Formats: sequence, structure tokens, C-alpha cells
Amino acid sequence: MRIPKLPCQLALCVALGLAACAPPGPTPAPSTPQPNTSLAITPTLSPDEPPPAGAAAEFTTDFTRHSVPYAEILSGGPPKDGIPAIDDPVFEDVAAADAWLEPQEPVVLVTIGGEARAYPIQILIWHELVNDTVGGTPVVVSFCPLCNTAIVFERTFAGQPLTFGTTGRLRFSNLIMYDRQTETWWQQATGEAIAGEHTGGQLTFVPAAIVAWADFREVDPEGRVLSRDTGHARDYGRNPYPGYDDIAQPPFLYRGPVTPDQLPAVARVLAIDLDGEAVAYPYDLLSELGAVNDTVGVVDVAVFWATGTASALDAQTVAAGRDVGTAVAYQRALDGQTLTFVRVGDQIMDQETGSVWDVLGNATAGPLAGQALAPITAVNHFWFSWAVFRPETRVYQP
Repeated sequence: MRIPKLPCQLALCVALGLAACAPPGPTPAPSTPQPNTSLAITPTLSPDEPPPAGAAAEFTTDFTRHSVPYAEILSGGPPKDGIPAIDDPVFEDVAAADAWLEPQEPVVLVTIGGEARAYPIQILIWHELVNDTVGGTPVVVSFCPLCNTAIVFERTFAGQPLTFGTTGRLRFSNLIMYDRQTETWWQQATGEAIAGEHTGGQLTFVPAAIVAWADFREVDPEGRVLSRDTGHARDYGRNPYPGYDDIAQPPFLYRGPVTPDQLPAVARVLAIDLDGEAVAYPYDLLSELGAVNDTVGVVDVAVFWATGTASALDAQTVAAGRDVGTAVAYQRALDGQTLTFVRVGDQIMDQETGSVWDVLGNATAGPLAGQALAPITAVNHFWFSWAVFRPETRVYQP
């Protein structure tokens, strides 16, 4: 077992050289189903509740408007923008990135309007947010290491493009972002505005997946890759949270409801939330089955799993993490036919045509070769991180 010598976010604070760190306190294509956005938004709470400690001095946020109790919000260590977002991302081609990315390294794959981009976790782990435009759509690519959540949102809200930064605060161990236009605070796990002018607002999810660099490189050889030329001096490739995803360890700075005991708190799940139903697919089960067929709400879905992706939160370097695999979700309907998927040996096949599919939803052989499944918004979480927001979640069982 590798236990960090410093609490994870405090260790990152030291790595960033932040002397002022506070100690820890107590869109998709129209055919793609949209995730449920009725995330139990709480009516605005008392305007007299004091904002989180130190927040009034750092932010111009209208803290009289909030939908969560401020007592649930803790300092994560770094101050406002102490973990700097990337606002002017630089990209390079696959050949250039292949010189510094290992095949098993995790990257966040985003494809919009035929434009594919990879955001290496070895960079995101130090910055957490990238403000970008993909296929003409302004997006924010977010990664919360403490929850293992890589989530992409459209960053246009109420007709206004927003840019996002890090607040330095956590709620239920999850990153709280803020937009620089109104300094509204947004919960990364849900995309909900929880304090400030836009309280109660909801960002639009964009399908994204954590996949191995080798998979991106093979499927999107013309794709673009976020460069380490970020304008910041960081030890890219090193993991500042070694041992964090040890399943025997409790999550850092978690102050919230008791995690439902269907799974260990830091068990990996792929979570889908559609039409009022939330379902979690445990990685341990996915690794046994290879492919899952299910219905969430009224949408027939498939979840594919494949080996070959390293954990970013395991070893001293991102590339050296143990193999935790990749899980990605898709619609099962293709050209009016609902497909049923099974793993045969080390391949995923559909029973209707016998076509072979890769983990990125592309038919590589058989009658459907060249076809692709439509992705569904599904997010990697640690179980505690998902269950605290959706405690009524169904845990998938075959």
C-alpha cells in the first residue's frame, strides 16, 4: 500500500510551491441522449449564511445566492486559481505527442463536429481545467483527481461564453469551479451552479471518455493533443497523488453522507444518468464481462470495457500506474436496429451481425465495418463521488 506522506491536495500545494496555501478545513449531436439535469436543485438558501471561510476576500461572487449549505464546502489547500486553469491551450500532432506519452497513459478523448482532441491526464492532473473550443463549440475540460472525474461541459451558458478557474474549494471532495464572468461557483461532478448569480443553473454535458493513448493514436491519427507547452513549469508525468486510489483508503477531505455500501468508497464506476434514472457500472464487473447491454430510462445502452489504460492515481508516475482498463458507453441503436453485444475471446461482437467492435465504438470487421455507435455521456467516478450526488443509483448486476 502506498500512502501519501502529505494529504493529497496539500501535497499538490507543496508541489506547486504555494506558500499561501490554507490548511484543509473540517454538446452532443442532437441524436445523443442528454443526461438527466434535474439534479435535485435545492431552492436558494438563506442569504444570511456566511460564505466559506476566506471566500469573500477572494471572490466577487454574490454569496447571498446559494443552493447548498456553505458548511459543506471546505478548503482544498490551494487558494483561488492556485491550481491554474489552461486558458490558451496549445496542441500538437499525434507524432509529436508520441515522443512523451506512453501507450497505456490515460487521456481524455473529446470529439465534436468531427474534430478529435486528446487531453493527457498527466497535464490535467496539475491544472484540472482547460478552456478550449472544439469543433466550433466552446468547452471546458475538467478533471478532479480526488474523484477521478473527467467531465467536459459546453461553456456557453445563457448565451454567454464563460471561462472557468479553480476556487480552491471542495464539496464532498469534488472540485468547485468558478466562472470568471460572474464568479458563480459550479460543482464539477454535476455541472450545477451552487453559489452566485447563476445559482440553480446547469451546464450542458459533452460526451467524453478516459482512454489509453494507444487507442486514441490508433483511431484518431489526425487528432490533436494538448501540449505540455502550457506556460507553467510543472513536473508533467509525475503523479502528485501516489496511492490515492488504493481501494482500502478513504477519500481525502470527504465530509458528507455515509457512502452506500454496495461498493467500496473508491471503487471505480462508469455512471450514466438518463431520463431520471442513474446507473453505475462497476469496473470490476465490467472487466469480467467486457460488454454490457442495459436500458437506462428509455435508452438502450451498451458499455464496453477493455484493458490497457493505466491508473493516473496509483504510482509515482502516471504512466507507471496499474492497468485499470477503459469503459465507454454508447447507444445500442444503429440504423434502426438495436444491437446486443458480447465479448468473444478478447473481442467485442454484436450478436445480430457478428461484427467486431473496438472500445471506442467503431466496427472494425464484419458487415457493419466502418460504422460507429453514438456515444452517451457517461462519467468515470469513484463510487463515493457519484453516490453522494445520486444516492438512489442502481448498481448494475447482470
